[in-house]
Amino acid sequence: MFQLGELVVYGSTGVCRVEGFAGLDQPGEYRGKQYYQLKPLWQDGVIYAPVDSEKVPMRPVISREEAETIIDRMPDIPAAVCRGGTAQAQAQQYQSAVRDGGHEALIKMMKALRRKQGLAESKNRRLGLVDERYMKQAERLLYGELATALEIPYDEVEDYIAARLEGAAESEEAGA
Repeated sequence: MFQLGELVVYGSTGVCRVEGFAGLDQPGEYRGKQYYQLKPLWQDGVIYAPVDSEKVPMRPVISREEAETIIDRMPDIPAAVCRGGTAQAQAQQYQSAVRDGGHEALIKMMKALRRKQGLAESKNRRLGLVDERYMKQAERLLYGELATALEIPYDEVEDYIAARLEGAAESEEAGA
């Protein structure tokens, strides 16, 4: 069971703080159950999540060391291969990556979408709405957890990643 004040990653919502515990007075199967009261860090609202639910995954936020390892591995993670040519098939693939919540799945999806964005821009077009929506959601999930683990502001995560990867590349060149 998570403790009051603890930071957790809740499903596709992202990083939340456990603000309290509550029992909801709802009729039926929900009566008498214990709920976490979760406050998302990167969006508005309050979520009541059953303490004993296995439907929506909830886990502790990664450590600083794990965050840095994920960033260091980013260049070696390939872009996702889009299966299916329809927008619906792609949306299902994106939704699966977001629901999985795994860092590698999110990075693969973001790389594929950035490649797609570059192709669209080269043709003076914009990325499709579905693609844009999932790109923002993947960034919110990944960057939100990295910002929390690294204890830096959310809007500095991209620059931190770029600087860390640039520093790693320079170190490799100096050692070669």
